Amino acid sequence: MTIVIHTLDEIEKMRRVGRLAAQQIEMIEEHIKPGVSTGELDRICHDYTVNIQKAIPAPLNYRGFPKSICTSVNHVVCHGIPTDDKLLKHGDIINIDVTLIKDEFHGDTSKTFLVGKPNVLGERLTKIAKESLYKGILQVKPGNHLGDIGWATQTCAEKNRFTVVEEYCGHGIGRVFHDEPQVLHYGRRGAGIELKPGMIFTIEPMVNAGKAAVRLLSDDWTVVTKDHKLTAQWEHTILVTDTGYEILTYRNDDTIDQYG
Repeated sequence: MTIVIHTLDEIEKMRRVGRLAAQQIEMIEEHIKPGVSTGELDRICHDYTVNIQKAIPAPLNYRGFPKSICTSVNHVVCHGIPTDDKLLKHGDIINIDVTLIKDEFHGDTSKTFLVGKPNVLGERLTKIAKESLYKGILQVKPGNHLGDIGWATQTCAEKNRFTVVEEYCGHGIGRVFHDEPQVLHYGRRGAGIELKPGMIFTIEPMVNAGKAAVRLLSDDWTVVTKDHKLTAQWEHTILVTDTGYEILTYRNDDTIDQYG
């Protein structure tokens, strides 16, 4: 397994594309409301990426994926395909997952939004998924291991009586969209690869309200919970620094400091 240790120039390019990805998540929030279609959200993000940010939407045509973002609603775990037939309604939760390419480098981030008037379970699940991400990020520093991240995300979810999806994980990222290492969201402390400065990867726990089991639909993309219970996900692209971590896709609504 070869894991890229990024140069200072590459890290700066990752910072730039990470900021663009974060800005897109911030931009789309005002459009997420009852009655809007996931297809419309995709068009808004596509136009913003291409015409405003002068970047490339990485998901579009990636291994045949037909859209520019992923929109995963309620029991859809990940890789939901936007469509004009899917209209959001009060109480839905929706994960918007965006990845941009700028100067050959990728910035990848996602957030689960509450639609209209939220329901209690959806609001709590979304909060814990965000906390689970932060707990994983706080384990990132030289000398720690990938298992420390997985242990932290899993522990956070399970202590709140939720479960973590095991079949899908975070990943190395840079010039390559999905690279080594795989970043599992479950595990044990001290296990796995040791973290070193210059590594860049995503942490993106998928937290289920019911059981952890998932299944892939016939479109070969959409992943759903087997029991059709709600699921939520948050994702950031993370740099291992000399002393800890840097969130390359940091947004104005991030609150990780309260967990540190």
